[in-house]
Parts: sequence; C-alpha cells; structure tokens
Amino acid sequence: MRAIAQGIANRGIMPWSRRAAALLPALLFAAPAMAQEEATVSAGDTAWMLTSTALVLMMTIPGLALFYAGMVRKKNVLATMMQSFFLAALVSVVWMVAGYSLAFGEGGAYVGDLSRMFLAGLGNGWDAPFTLGSGDGAVAFTIPESVFVMFQMTFAIITPALATGAMADRLKFSSLCVFTVLWSLLIYSPICHWVWHPNGWIFGMGALDFAGGTVVHINAGVAGLVGALVLGKRTGLGHENMAPFNLALAVIGAGLLWVGWFGFNAGSAGAAGGRAGMAMLVTQLAAGAATLAWAAAEWMTKGKPSVLGAISGAVAGLVAITPAAGFVMPGSALVIGIVAGLAGFWGATALKHWCGYDDSLDAFGVHGICGIVGALLTGILAYGPLSATPASPEGIAGSFGQFMLQLYAVLATFIFTAIGTFIILKVIDVVMGLRVSEESEREGLDVSLHGERLG
Repeated sequence: MRAIAQGIANRGIMPWSRRAAALLPALLFAAPAMAQEEATVSAGDTAWMLTSTALVLMMTIPGLALFYAGMVRKKNVLATMMQSFFLAALVSVVWMVAGYSLAFGEGGAYVGDLSRMFLAGLGNGWDAPFTLGSGDGAVAFTIPESVFVMFQMTFAIITPALATGAMADRLKFSSLCVFTVLWSLLIYSPICHWVWHPNGWIFGMGALDFAGGTVVHINAGVAGLVGALVLGKRTGLGHENMAPFNLALAVIGAGLLWVGWFGFNAGSAGAAGGRAGMAMLVTQLAAGAATLAWAAAEWMTKGKPSVLGAISGAVAGLVAITPAAGFVMPGSALVIGIVAGLAGFWGATALKHWCGYDDSLDAFGVHGICGIVGALLTGILAYGPLSATPASPEGIAGSFGQFMLQLYAVLATFIFTAIGTFIILKVIDVVMGLRVSEESEREGLDVSLHGERLG
C-alpha cells in the first residue's frame, strides 16, 4: 500500500496521508510541521529534542551499564560495564560513517543509500529545519538535522547494548566489537529504514511503532536470543552460584532507565507538544502497572516479591509501551503494563526453563517478549484522535486489520534479525571465535579480558 506523507501534522498545520500519519509522528518522531514558508527552527522543539537525546544516551551510560553490571557476578562487573560504555563510543562512529546513511538515506524500500556517509551534506542548511525524504513523501521537521542525527544515534547505541545481556559472562570482547559493527550496519540500519523512513516498506504498509518496539526491543531481544543459543550456556550454570553481585547497582540502573525512557518515548513525538505529554504520561503508567503485575505474580508463585523482579517488571512495562506511547490513552497503558508484567515474568522464568537456553540477563525474556506484546497491543488499543489530522480526522484506531499489520511487522523483524544475526555470529566464530576459554570464564572476564579487578 502506498503511503504518501505530505507533512507532519501536529497542531493541525500540515495535511498528510492517513497511513503516514500513523507511522510518522510515531516512529519517525515526526515533529510538528510548519507551513513551508515558515522555514525556521523551533527553539522549543529543538530544546526538547536536545533534552530527550541526553536522556536516551543516559539510558545506556550509565543506566544500562549499571543495570546489567548489578546482575552479574563480581568477577564480571567491570567487563559488563565496559560493554555498554565501549559500544556507546563504537556505535557513535559507525553511525556517523555509514549507519545513518543506511537507515535514513533515500535508498529504496529495504535500505537507505550511501549518499550520507560521514554525514555528507549536513553542513547544507545546518541551522534550518530539515526534511526527511523527497518528493510527495517528504517529511518536514522543525528541528535541525544534526539534532535528529544525534537523537537517532542514541537509539542505535542502546539496541546492540541491550542484546549483550543475553550473552553476558562468556562473549569475547574483540568478537563483540566486530559483531556490533556488522550487526549495526547489516541488521539495525535496514530495519530502522523499513520502519521509520518514508520509503521503508513497513512504514508504507502502515504498521505502527512510535519509539522502537520493533526497531529496538524485538530487534535486540531476538539478537540476544540467537547469541545465547550460538554461544551456549555459561560454564557452571545450574551447578554454581550465579546470584547477582550487587542488586543495588541494578536498582540504580533501572531507575536511570525509567527516567531516561521519557526521552525515549516522549522525545519520539519530535516536538514539545500534547503528544509528547501523553507519551510521557502513558510511559509512567505502563511502567508502574508492569512493576505491580510482575511483583504480584512473583508473590503468588514464590511467596515473596523480589527486588530483581520489581525492577525487571518496570523495564518490561517500559518496553511494551514504547511502540504504543504516541497512540494510546492512559487506560490502555494500564492494560499494556499489566500484560507486559505478566508476560515478562513468564518469559524470564517459565519460557527460558522450558526451552533450555541461557539468556543470562533476560534480554529476550523482557525486551523480545514485551516488545512483541507492545507492538501487537498497539494494533488493538490505538486511539484514533492521537494521530488525527485535518486530512485524516479519524486517525489510526485499533482494529483487526491494524493488528494484522502489527503482526506482520513483528514476524518480519523477528525472522530477518534471527537469520541475519545467526549468519554474522557464525562467520565471526569461524574467523576469530566468539567465546572465551573455560579457564578465562572461570577466572572472570574482568581479569581475563581487561586485566583489572573490582575492589
């Protein structure tokens, strides 16, 4: 189906197609479009997007670094933190060199072109609002492109960092670096183009993803699952004590993730307006509901609600509301949060036990499962007026047809990521190996990979 985005309609200023209206403001973080003759940067929108960008970067460093580090054993704390910290640096450069061009270059339906390598052309109109795409499908923003590049960079950073949670305690650092470069360019950027560029085939199909349910969470969760399967289980799993070293660090990390998620979701409105406000509200409600649901499930099945369960529940709710944040009302956010809390608990306990894989820090159990839950529920619970425009006054409302579009996008992302990640990991394994030796694993990655020790 052809989606023609004639502009971003926030505040009812510019018309656009019904399909694009659903996707654009949602995923492309489409900012409120101004009349073409008013080609000036909005200081308010730019200020909000700069703030949101900083919040999302904080989610990886130090948020995710602390969250993951607090859940591993003492001998692997520094190595785990190093993964998130180093990937923030590595992906930043990869994004500048080619990632942004492949994700948001003009290209075709499946991947961008190489015309924006090394951010070529960014100096042209650097202080003016930029337009994504060209022709009838072009999308107008009220912020400079440099802000959009940076905002999107923070998403590209956190996605592979999330996947490392499934492979914790046994992945070679050198192999992680090579994997991240290849995966960012060959998996993340194409999916980003599918979903968030006006030329992308999922965008054109009309599937909804406000802030990264498919692009970030399903993508990272599936990559983590494949990585865990290819690497195999941790040495001593089921026989040795695998208890977290310091849950206090994990709680601090979870708190930083929760706060940073307001930039993730509310920032995806692309502007400081009513949609950003609603996205922030529903994000908070879903996180709260999921925390309560996970704790209640744990209380009922194990007799006690754990700290680890509470923080995992919060993340589950944040993940699930991500694709829906700009499309649902508060009541729906509670439903999404409750379902996500229960689904995440199931994914991190029963599912993992039944299938027998070693998803060390539940990257798939939380991000993969709850990303799928959120994407599918968006198709059912979407509230039309939130994406309404003068050209499409009804907006995009939940329906069976929209649910099927969401399911199609979920399956396409799952299959592409699974197959692509498997191939990349297998090639790396043949060329340089993926896993540290058993001796290095028993010694701990802090010493064996980095020559340092915590305390």
